[in-house]
Amino acid sequence: MKRSVRLVPTALLALGFLALPPWGVAQDAGPAIGKPAPDFTLPDMYGKTFTLSDFRGSWVVLEWLNYGCPFVRKYYDAGAMQALQEKYGAMGVKWFSIVSSAPGKQGYYEPPEMIKVSQENGNKALATLLDPSGTVGRLYHAQTTPQMFLISPEGILLYNGAIDDKPTSNPADLEGAHNYLVAALEEAMAGKPVSVPLTKPYGCSVKY
Repeated sequence: MKRSVRLVPTALLALGFLALPPWGVAQDAGPAIGKPAPDFTLPDMYGKTFTLSDFRGSWVVLEWLNYGCPFVRKYYDAGAMQALQEKYGAMGVKWFSIVSSAPGKQGYYEPPEMIKVSQENGNKALATLLDPSGTVGRLYHAQTTPQMFLISPEGILLYNGAIDDKPTSNPADLEGAHNYLVAALEEAMAGKPVSVPLTKPYGCSVKY
């Protein structure tokens, strides 16, 4: 079966990112909504190891992160991502930022530098997990930064996709945006089905 190939303008490649709007790219297969989220173990930037299945009983958010990505910068420069991390962390949600950039690629830092960069950006996730081999990123078919996943206390994947419905890197577009992750969290934590469990992610391509 032939797959369509979309040519990317050289100017965008030179900038090192590719915007992937929710309606403009085929959804990769990835883990299935309503099924157990794939388990994994990763070290954080301090060397502490985290295993997803150890957090059964808690809501879990996975946020794919690349501090060099302008779509990520939209949220961090405005303090919006940190506000979400802090708000839901205080509600018992275990929020993990995952960096799947390969060594030498945009967004990759050695652990000491990652600690510094994360502190400069005020990241308030429970942990920033390092996945330089891209193993976990590929396990989840993470395509972009940011890309968000919500996992139930039973370990079931409830949401996968874009953080909101405005696929731009302009912080001004945060105003009035419909945040898919927040909607999924609020619905799920209230015992309701997630009304939009799957969207097309947008942002910079993960730098495997």
